[in-house]
Amino acid sequence: MKDRIKALGQAANRIDGVLKVTGTASYATDFPIKNAATGFLIKSTVAAGRIAEIDTSEAENAPGVLAVVTHKNAPKLASGGSIRGGGVLQSDRVDFYGQNIGVVVAETFEQARYAARLVKIRYEKAEAKLDFEKHAREAVKPRAADRQDIVRGNAETAFQNADFKIEEIYETSIEHHQPMSPHATVAVWESPEKLTLYNESQVVNGVQSSLAAAFGLKTENVRVVTPHIGGGFGSKGGAWGHVVIAALAAQVVKRPVRIALTRQMMFNSVGLRQKNRQRLRLSATKDGRLTALVHETVTHSAVDAEFIEPCGDCSNLMYDVPNVKISYRVAPMNIIVPTFQRAPGKSTGSFALESAIDELAYKLKIDPVEFRIKNEPAKDPSSGKPWSSRSLVECLKKGAEVFGWNRRKMEPRQVREGEYLIGYGVGCGTYPARQRDTSAVVKLTRNGDGVRAVIELAASDLGTGTYTILAQTASEVLNLPIEKIGVKIGDSALPPAAGSVGSVGASSFANAVFEACAKAVSELTAKSGRSYFAEPTIEELMKAANLTEYETRVDAKPMPESANYSSHSFNANFAEVWVNEATGMVRVKRVVAATGAGRILNPKTAASQVIGGVIWGIGQALTEESLLDPRWGNFVTRTFAEYHIPANLDVGEIEAVFVNEDDKYVNKMGIKGVGEVGIVGVSAAIANAIFNATGKRIRSLPITPDKLL
Repeated sequence: MKDRIKALGQAANRIDGVLKVTGTASYATDFPIKNAATGFLIKSTVAAGRIAEIDTSEAENAPGVLAVVTHKNAPKLASGGSIRGGGVLQSDRVDFYGQNIGVVVAETFEQARYAARLVKIRYEKAEAKLDFEKHAREAVKPRAADRQDIVRGNAETAFQNADFKIEEIYETSIEHHQPMSPHATVAVWESPEKLTLYNESQVVNGVQSSLAAAFGLKTENVRVVTPHIGGGFGSKGGAWGHVVIAALAAQVVKRPVRIALTRQMMFNSVGLRQKNRQRLRLSATKDGRLTALVHETVTHSAVDAEFIEPCGDCSNLMYDVPNVKISYRVAPMNIIVPTFQRAPGKSTGSFALESAIDELAYKLKIDPVEFRIKNEPAKDPSSGKPWSSRSLVECLKKGAEVFGWNRRKMEPRQVREGEYLIGYGVGCGTYPARQRDTSAVVKLTRNGDGVRAVIELAASDLGTGTYTILAQTASEVLNLPIEKIGVKIGDSALPPAAGSVGSVGASSFANAVFEACAKAVSELTAKSGRSYFAEPTIEELMKAANLTEYETRVDAKPMPESANYSSHSFNANFAEVWVNEATGMVRVKRVVAATGAGRILNPKTAASQVIGGVIWGIGQALTEESLLDPRWGNFVTRTFAEYHIPANLDVGEIEAVFVNEDDKYVNKMGIKGVGEVGIVGVSAAIANAIFNATGKRIRSLPITPDKLL
């Protein structure tokens, strides 16, 4: 017997790291597809109406052009499938500026882009809904069942009768997903009934089923290949119009077609985080017990589809409040449909909630950490279920200790260095912890005394370390060195898996791999026909069973008893900001993020996830804002020259610390996930720190210098 390998919980380097840094990792357009043509999208230049005429003749005669595909000649789809954002060339209707209305297919990208400018279009314009201020007043109840009003107790009466209360409006702006790798697709028709897509997909089987439905194909006849993704943040969670258009164009030219979105196209092709106006009313007793919470969100969606991020989710369960009302109202507008963006609803909703908590704590003259701890709920207020585990109090205490919260002064403008005002703030967050059905296969091969294992499942790796944590899981269960574990993911031909969305990836994938490897050990033990006094190695088991190859599969599902518990990750973010009194410029000097997220499979990749979330929280708080021109419906911000994401000099020191959690109810391995929760509460912590520094309460993001001067 050899010593057991301890792989889980270790800070292992990414096994795909060398591929990434050497540029040999294959993304959607990196596959050597023979005879592939290039498509360049034609975009609408009006926000509402119809295409009255479209003249493609000059473009069709341009050098290298193979075809110009529009609604007039595009093959008809079997159904809309679950294609996001419309624009799949099936009608002359235009619903937003930048909608896909055609594609030029040519031998080269440059030829296609040039010819796209030669297409002449005449529109019959309709009145477009583009003014949020106007249409917000006309917002109506959502259609979605899970966005209806939530009422517990009598919040209106309790609020009116309270001695200590605040009532404020908080706003978050439109943001855009801008992953390092913009969206791209290569479509290859292997036969009239078989389609292969090289497409960066967070949900491999989801894109597979959407395209199968759209083209009327059997699901197994659509293959999606996506070994590497290059970021997505929710935007690559489903199939957008360009994916379908690539397949349509490939049908027309009878050749593979690649479409790669430009950075500018990313602003009107793959959704966005919608603007939210949130009215918070919060009340408490003199000793700091919350009595009422009213959280009302007004937002916008598309004219032809509804999506509303759940801004009230944190308010529904973060604190012990007997009287709660949460509501949503939505205004249809001629903008592309919003979609999931990192921690949808929680990152935006927590800005409002955690800012309001800070405001009320200041009014009560209670330390905001103490105020939160005082209102810790014993069970989930939204469902009455017990927590599978909840470590918000521990996160607050540990984060405060590491950060040095005891140095904070309650009154603003008390700490200064030169022309800088220095402030400290805290903001908390939560995100649900879930497991989804996932299948996995483990394949073992023995060569002499050596055994290697390959894990296969249709999972995806956004760049977060999925390859590595799955190799670590298999290494520990099989007791094999990690270098003897191969991981195959990112292909719909592999066993079906959940997606890398909603923080379900790690728990779903790792539990499936854990079960598959455990099953292999159990089955091989039975096949060996022996009894063992000491735990045998996988090599000994295969030798005893006289096997050189072995394969088994599991179809892992959530534990039934997990439904009886409320499972969430929690965090507490502490921020130190320096505000230049003369210029209004804000520097986030330091953030400590304390997180309770169940079992941490790899503290190195988990910390990286939290750091990334904090950086995006800095962007949300200080720089990121997509501005819509209400005259035309296009975004004024459409490159990184105007849409400012945090760069190295915008980011100070970030320390990610974890609170130990042994959760026996969330799933067999006790995994919760950190991908989403890392951003939640960060923007509020920064805004609260800015108030502590300056005495100015800014309730509209981003907090730009003009708002502070």
